[in-house]
Amino acid sequence: MRESPRLRVAVFRPDDERIADAVELLESLGADPVPDPMLAVEPTDYTPREDADYVILTSKTGVELAADAGWDPGAATVCAIGSATADALKEAGYDVDVVPEEYSSAGLVERLADEVAGSRVEVARSDHGSAVLTEGLEDAGAYVHETILYRLVRPAGAGESTELAAEGKLDAALFTSSLTVQHFLDAATERGIREAVVDGLHEATVGAIGDPTRDTAEHAGLSVDVVPETADFETLACAVVEDAAPTHHE
Repeated sequence: MRESPRLRVAVFRPDDERIADAVELLESLGADPVPDPMLAVEPTDYTPREDADYVILTSKTGVELAADAGWDPGAATVCAIGSATADALKEAGYDVDVVPEEYSSAGLVERLADEVAGSRVEVARSDHGSAVLTEGLEDAGAYVHETILYRLVRPAGAGESTELAAEGKLDAALFTSSLTVQHFLDAATERGIREAVVDGLHEATVGAIGDPTRDTAEHAGLSVDVVPETADFETLACAVVEDAAPTHHE
């Protein structure tokens, strides 16, 4: 008896160790990865302020850029938006004082709302950070300053996976941010196949790493099948493959 074909799963993480780790994970789950990086990092050469009462980092990339620049948080309360950012801070030698229960901008606002009134809060992140974080902290009475550590752009040539989606040849897609959704659909639009891509993904299992990513995808016309309880890539990949496998056949 022939084995069923392996699931073909598109993944859009940046073209560094994250895409390599994603490919390795998907292969270990018995899937055929389609790596199609939708994000490239352009550093701004700015660093987080060193005179804040609270400093918030929202990504591993931001931590690495700050650490490489020799950033010193001093006596500030260091906050990470989630476990991956917290792990990166610890690896770089920083203490981590706050990690919210819900790994999101809203979760961090909820965690800090009762203690930041009158405090200087530095938010250091990409140019595509959610206004939920800055506006929520301002509403809580904080003096918020934002430093853009890097810009996220779509790499030249990205979009191979859109052609597969348009042909109905993708079994699943893993969206890890609103920007990956936007860049994926922009690549489809440039190729003149956006409608076919949306139709093709209706037949696939679409995963979004959290509610903001799901909202962006659904607003753009995509049907989202899986949103894991924990917003990390491994949980997303495992949940999507598990969801897709029972319906996948020759």
